Amino acid sequence: MGKKIEYSNGELTIIWQPDLCQHSGICVKTLPQVYNPKERPWVKIENATTDELIAQINKCPSGALSYRLNKKEEE
Repeated sequence: MGKKIEYSNGELTIIWQPDLCQHSGICVKTLPQVYNPKERPWVKIENATTDELIAQINKCPSGALSYRLNKKEEE
């Protein structure tokens, strides 16, 4: 299994698998404020809402971007 890099905003965790990426650019075109391959880290998850992120990740053709919803702690 290839490398996985995770980015979290507390509510959502984006999982990026660079070995699967086909560089279609859909992520960059859809949410340029989040995905900028010229910067490090290249994913700035805090720059979009969880719903915006999920909608974009569902359009990733290679499956390189996926996500999981984080369970909220019960108080």
